[in-house]
Parts: sequence; structure tokens; C-alpha cells
Amino acid sequence: MKKYICLYAMVVLLAPLTLLAQEYQAHFPPEEFEARRDKVFDAIGDQAVAVIQGAPDPGGFIYPRQTNTFYYLSGVENSYAYLVLDGRSRTTTLYLPPSRISGDGRVLSVNNPERAKELTGIEAVLSANDMEISRVRTIYTMFSPAENQGQSRGELRNRDRMIVSDSFDGRISRENHLAGLLRTRYARSEIKDLTSILDELRTIKSPLEIELLRRAGRLGALALIEAMKSTKPGVYEYELDAAARYIYLINGARLEGYRSITAAGAENIIDAHYFYNSSVLKDGDLLLMDYAPDYGYYTTDIGRMWPINGTFNDMQRELVQFILDYHNEVLSRIRPGVTAQKIMDDAKVAMERVFERTTFSKPVYETAARRLVDTGGGVFSHTVGMAVHDVGGYRSAPLKVGQVFSVDPQLRVPEEGLYMRIEDTIVVTENGIENLTGLAPSELDEIEKLIGEGGIVQKLPGVIKK
Repeated sequence: MKKYICLYAMVVLLAPLTLLAQEYQAHFPPEEFEARRDKVFDAIGDQAVAVIQGAPDPGGFIYPRQTNTFYYLSGVENSYAYLVLDGRSRTTTLYLPPSRISGDGRVLSVNNPERAKELTGIEAVLSANDMEISRVRTIYTMFSPAENQGQSRGELRNRDRMIVSDSFDGRISRENHLAGLLRTRYARSEIKDLTSILDELRTIKSPLEIELLRRAGRLGALALIEAMKSTKPGVYEYELDAAARYIYLINGARLEGYRSITAAGAENIIDAHYFYNSSVLKDGDLLLMDYAPDYGYYTTDIGRMWPINGTFNDMQRELVQFILDYHNEVLSRIRPGVTAQKIMDDAKVAMERVFERTTFSKPVYETAARRLVDTGGGVFSHTVGMAVHDVGGYRSAPLKVGQVFSVDPQLRVPEEGLYMRIEDTIVVTENGIENLTGLAPSELDEIEKLIGEGGIVQKLPGVIKK
């Protein structure tokens, strides 16, 4: 337990030194963005341009965050900005709005183009009012929804479908609107989708991206540790959510990667993306927490289950330990050059030893455990990166160094309404993996030692509860 306390202190103490307030991002040098844009030029060829649309101002007093694709290619956070990558000259133009919007212009401004070029490595900076594309054979743009804070493409597509099918709304997406404008204004050009090109680039993470993911993973783990320490009967789910978010904020994460799943009791836990976080914690129940920060536009995915009263009962220990055993068998086999299916097949064989030494208290529990191992139970889950459900894939080919994804075995006992899981985010390395969220304890005895230790929820008296 001491290592968790020491690492917690280290992260808090280092935060003011490494995360000084910035008006322009300091995580990537311009050379990294230039290398990413060069790969786009290679993909679109010398008879095409690519047009990437930045995020609009969110309105009101919401923190403005750039879309993932736009940031990935430039590091620019200005609202209403555009990038035009011209494959004919292999040069990029950044178009910025002429007026200052929600703090835009403090560093990157059309009035100071040389400063913007120095920071981004972009060749030209002009006013968005002057944006024009000379005659070209092909124009690429993103057809897919633009991800922003706490958003992933699948959920955004579902939202867009609902809007289009709403008989009292019917608006097309911002991306489809831009593609339509390009077809109208540049009728002689073919308009093509840039999505698959950018998705492939984002699938393999660079060393600097992995460093941001590593920091996000450590913060996510420290946040769950703080929530464990603050757990006891009578606390509310939202109080643990607040304790975790506090850890993010004091360590430089401006936003959350997704709304937390802080679910107490089987009825809440079985809702896989539970978000109400309004229930009181009860003695004897388990709690599932799944929560991670948005740190420098990167997030991770982490999930742990723990007993609210500090002690796993026999049934809880039996099932959670089995999931952990399977989780560990899979992690130990991940390496470049092998497929996810091969890893699952080998882990299935290894788990026979676990079945031999495990006496299940009910036949339905053994059935559920067999089903988990036979199917994988979601163990090889989604990619992770700038979005928690990130773009790209990894299941169709042997694993590659730099791929990042969630390992999330899930056990279901439908007869009793039980749903249990343990989740980590890993990056494939030359020799195996690095568990980016592994700082959070997963061994059951270690978890029990932390529960109710007296976290920040208990250290802030006078909380007004509903």
C-alpha cells in the first residue's frame, strides 16, 4: 500500500513543475505534427487537397476543446479554424477566424502569423474569410463525426441518425454539410472521405502520445485509489466521482475522458454505461468504478470492482478472483506478432488449471465462467487514445508495437442479474505490454486494505447531501 501513497504524492508534487499553464499546447513539438501531415500527403497523393474543419465555439461558458482530428494534425485549439493540406505543394495553410472567440487569439492569431507558424510548423496562416481552394482533381474531408471531449464515433453516429430521423429536426451533421458545400462550390472536383487515412495514422501511437497515455493512466489509477479510500456505507456514488475528479484537476487534467461509471449494487452495475451516480452505497454491495481523465487530449480506460464494506464476501471473491485470473492470463500473453484470437486460445488452455482448483458455489457460476473463457467475454475490447472508444482496430491482424487498447473481461450471470469486470488499458511494446493503468490495485487483498482508509470524502466535512 505504501507504493500507492508514495506515487500519489509524487504525481501531486510534480504536477506544478511539469504542467505549467499554457496558452498553446506543450506536449508535442511542431516536428511531430509535420510528420503526421507528411503521412497524409503520402496517402492523398499529389493531385489532391485535404480540408479539415475545426470545432465551433461551444457557446456559453463551456471549456472550448478542439476536435481530435484537427488537434492531431496541428495542435491548434482555436474555434472555427480550418486546415488545408495541399498535396500538390505538400504545404499546409491554417485559416483562423479574424475575430477573437472565447479566448482565441491569445497565442495563435491571424494578426501574428509568424508566431502561429513557429509553433505549428504550418507554412501559411491566413484569415478564414480568405479561404479558397484552387482547382484540383480531388478534395478529401472527414465524412465521420468529429470527436470532442468525452465523445466517441459510434455514439456520435447514433446521435446524428436520431437527429436526421427526428421529424421536427432533420438536420444533417456538420461534416455532411461541409462535404455538401465542397461538392457545390467545387463541382469539378471529386469529394472523398479522409476518415480511413486518419484512422490508420491514429492507430499506432508515437512515443510522445504514449507518454500522455501513461500520465492519463496513472491519474486514472490514482483517482480510483482515492475513491477506494473514500468508500464506506452511506457515501453517495457522486461523492466518489467528485473525489476522483479532484485528483484529475489538481494534476493538470482539464477535462474528463468520459462521464464516470460509479455504480453501487448489482442493479446499477448491470447497466454497462450507468451514468446517474446518484445512489447511496450500501453495506454488502459491490461497487464498479470506470473513470479516466482527458489529459492533453488523451485518455485511458480503467475499471475496478470493490466491496463497499471493505471485505469481499465468498461469492464476490469467487467470481471477481476468477475474472482477475483470466485477465492476468491474457495480459501475460500479449505481444507483437500474434493475434488476439491466438492469445485467447492459449489463455483458454491455461485457464483449465484455474477451473481444476476452483470449487464453484453454484453451477450457474461455473457456467458463466466457462462462457467467459470460451468467448473471451470482451477481453480484447476497443482501441483507446484520443477517444476512450478510439478509432481504428487491431483484431484483424497480428498485434503491432504502439497499438493501445482495453483489456476488459466481463462475466455475466443472467440468472442472478450479476455483471462483473476488470479493465485495464495496455500498449503493445517490443517485448510484450505496458499496463498503462496498472498502478490501480487489482489483487483482491490489496483492494481490501484500501477500502475506507479515509479518503478525501471523509476529510471534507460539512458536505450537504440531498
